[in-house]
Amino acid sequence: MSDKILKKATLNLKKAVPLMMKHQIPATPSNYALWYLYVDDQNPELNAAIDEIISEYDTVPTTSSQILYQNHIASQEELDVKSMRHSLEAMATELSQTMTDTGSDTNAFQSSIDKNFAKLNRIEEDGIPLEQVLGLVRNLIDDAASIRQSTDFFNSQLGKAQAEIENLKNQLKETEKEALYDALTGALNRRAFDADFKDLFDSSPEGLCIILADIDHFKAFNDNYGHVLGDQVLKIVAKRINEACRDGAKAYRIGGEEFAIICPKSNLRSARHLAESVRRAIEKLSLKDRRSNQRIDNITSSFGVAEYNVVSKSRAIVDAADTQLYEAKRLGRNRVMPIVS
Repeated sequence: MSDKILKKATLNLKKAVPLMMKHQIPATPSNYALWYLYVDDQNPELNAAIDEIISEYDTVPTTSSQILYQNHIASQEELDVKSMRHSLEAMATELSQTMTDTGSDTNAFQSSIDKNFAKLNRIEEDGIPLEQVLGLVRNLIDDAASIRQSTDFFNSQLGKAQAEIENLKNQLKETEKEALYDALTGALNRRAFDADFKDLFDSSPEGLCIILADIDHFKAFNDNYGHVLGDQVLKIVAKRINEACRDGAKAYRIGGEEFAIICPKSNLRSARHLAESVRRAIEKLSLKDRRSNQRIDNITSSFGVAEYNVVSKSRAIVDAADTQLYEAKRLGRNRVMPIVS
C-alpha cells in the first residue's frame, strides 16, 4: 500500500471513529465499513441515506445499518447467503445419510467377520489336527481383531461427525431465525424490533413512542375461512401498516397477528394519530374468499400506544403499550388507546 493510500485510510478512520462514538454505533466490521465510506464522501447515495436516518433517530439502528451494508457494500455472494445456507443444509443432510449408510455397512461387515472366525475357532476346539491350516487361521484371527479395532474407531468417528452435522443443522436454523424480515409478510421481525428498540432507548429515548397492534378476532379468520385467507389478511395488514409509517416510524411483525411500530422523536399525541390512521386504513380493507366467493370486509385491529418518560425502564414502555392494547380490546376492539384529550 502506498504512503498516499495509507494516509487517506488513516485519516478516514480518524474521522469515522469519533462519529461512530458520537452516534453510539457499535464497533462491528460492517459498521466500520459503512462509516469509513461515509467520511470518504465517495458514495452520495449512501451518505444521503445515513444523514436521513441520523436526522430521524440521532443514531443508525442495527437493522438500518445492516440494510445499508447490504444495499451499498455487500457483494452478491454475501447477499446470496440465504441460498448458501439452504445448499449447506442440503449437503449436510446428504452427508449425514451417507455416513449412516456407511456405518450400517461397516457394522454388518464386522458382524460377518466375527461369525466366520468363530466357526474357524471351533475347528481347533474340536481337535482336528490341521496344524498348518490352524497357523494360518490364527493369523487371520489376529487380522480380524485388528480389523475390528479399525471399524470400532471408524464408527466412533462417524458418530462424532454425525453429532457435528446435527450441531451444524441447529446453527443453520438459528441463523435463519436471525434474519431481519418476517418470511410471510415481508415486514421487519421481532428480532429487528428488539434490536432497534434497544438502540433507540439507549441512545436517544426522548420522544420515543411504541404502538402495539393486534388484528381483532384473527383466530376466527383461520377457523372460518382457512389459513390461506388468514395469511392473506396478515400480508395486507402488514402492507397497510408499512404504507402509513412516516417520519422515521418503522413497522414490525412481532408475533402471530401482532404488529408494532417504533416512533422516534415523537410524542403520545402524534403516535396516537398515526395509530388511528392505520386503524382506519385497516378498517377499509376487503378480501375475497376464493373458496366461497364471499367478500370479507370486517377486518379490524386494536391499538395500544405508550410514550417514553424519564423514569421508565425500557421494558416499561412496551408493557404500557400492551396494557393500553388490552384496554382497547376490553372496550370493544377496533380502537386506539389511550384516549388523548
